[in-house]
Amino acid sequence: MLSTRHEVFYQVALNLSFSKASQILFISQPAISKHIKALETYYKIPLFERKGNSIVLTEGGGILLNQIKEAKRIESLLEYQLSIIHNNANAKGQLNLGASTTVALYILPKILSKFHHEFSNINISLLNRNTDTIINALINEEIDIGIVEGRKKKSTLLYKPFLSDEVVAVCSKDSFIAGKKNIKIKDIVDFPVVLREQGSGTLEALKESLKHNGIKMSDLNVSVRLSGTEALKNFLKADTCLGFLPKGAILKEIENGELHVVKIEGLKIFRDFYFIQRHGSENNDINKVFIKFCENSL
Repeated sequence: MLSTRHEVFYQVALNLSFSKASQILFISQPAISKHIKALETYYKIPLFERKGNSIVLTEGGGILLNQIKEAKRIESLLEYQLSIIHNNANAKGQLNLGASTTVALYILPKILSKFHHEFSNINISLLNRNTDTIINALINEEIDIGIVEGRKKKSTLLYKPFLSDEVVAVCSKDSFIAGKKNIKIKDIVDFPVVLREQGSGTLEALKESLKHNGIKMSDLNVSVRLSGTEALKNFLKADTCLGFLPKGAILKEIENGELHVVKIEGLKIFRDFYFIQRHGSENNDINKVFIKFCENSL
């Protein structure tokens, strides 16, 4: 197992911050500094360089960080393999997930509950952000598996299909749009629209569907941009704008009449969700167990 000093260095190096490492590890900042100083004395090299109010890794610090990442990978693999010798249900390890909002809020919770019940010794953490943020977290090795909407051109990542989902046009039951019939796709430019933030997979799916119909995003009358499905949902319930939300995220609101699905002729928005992993991590045993579990749970 890695020493406490190496764990401290790992967190400081990942966050490039003594204070953030202190918060994560619940160790005082002076203690963090003491551990780093002890490592620098042991290796006889500086591990960090101060630049103004920030720090950066030295060449030696970069080498140490890469080797600790490899050591942690081996440590996790060893713990898992030894734990399942007598029973797969005894599997031990750490699963760091990242998922875009729709999956994190409306699909994964039930799956994670069942997974935790079956593999109670595997610790799970879940990062809930938009698609671009999840991809960056995976590339930066902050998570082990991501679940995102659509495929980006990233040669360092592997994509595996997970599920498909529909995005629908919606408005408040009190919106003037709710009473309109036979809305054509070209009419969409006449309505006030609220959209998700840049980097959202829902926004990308809408953009592709509109493009297919000869409409640019710049043609829309965008009144507001909001970050997150829940924020957009709650805004739409209180406003008269048209918005676009995953159908699975608003089933309750549709059923109780708070939101109205707007039928727009020619507008079909479907999104494909993918598991994403870094090249080389696809053979990680815990990753494989979790992905197979998800596929069997649908």
